[in-house]
Amino acid sequence: MVVISEGVIREEYIMIEINNMSKIYRIGNVEVKALNDVSLTIKQHEFVSIIGPSGSGKSTLMNMIGCLDVPTKGEYYLDGVEISKLNDEQLADIRNHKIGFIFQGFNLLQKLTAVENVELPLIYQGLHTKERYDKSVEALRMVDLEDRAQHKPTELSGGQQQRVAIARALVGNPPMILADEPTGNLDSKSGKEIMRMLKDLHQKGNTIVLITHDNEIAMQAERVIRIQDGEIIEDRMVG
Repeated sequence: MVVISEGVIREEYIMIEINNMSKIYRIGNVEVKALNDVSLTIKQHEFVSIIGPSGSGKSTLMNMIGCLDVPTKGEYYLDGVEISKLNDEQLADIRNHKIGFIFQGFNLLQKLTAVENVELPLIYQGLHTKERYDKSVEALRMVDLEDRAQHKPTELSGGQQQRVAIARALVGNPPMILADEPTGNLDSKSGKEIMRMLKDLHQKGNTIVLITHDNEIAMQAERVIRIQDGEIIEDRMVG
């Protein structure tokens, strides 16, 4: 499928394909079905929110999409690769090259500067020191934090820390951004700024998957998937 957006011609394809996925956790003799026969597809360049209350299964689904866990049964294809068959090393490689993560708690290393935090994914990719630094400064420039490159997280506001996390997610140029409650620890003004950045990234061509419990945040995506009791109960376009 070819889509024309802001004068740019894009050929869309299915980036994420999940078929009959279930995840069962065993606690002693008790089985807890966190996901129950979930199927969905997400195309390249989509901005999708996955919304549900605590315990709905949205975090488990996020872990599957982010290659942080594998299903008990079912299939997950990312860019045509069947993720559910990969080993831990292969999953780590997929995460490092295909997915940029943004977390509610920022997940910055407190002893490192902003630019050093942004560099981390590039270290795992084996880039040399100068190339890592240059790319990381450019990523900070994209989120208007180049002047805070040498500041540590304790010297930054919550909104600034989340912008560092966005720069870290972007620095390896991954095709997908997976944002887990990215505004959850922020005040209203900072939250709006982060959502503006995610929308800008979407306009530039990134695929965005946003996990949230907040309906107002979810409705800012172009597609909303609601999950409850481990099952998708709604999947619709917004607007």
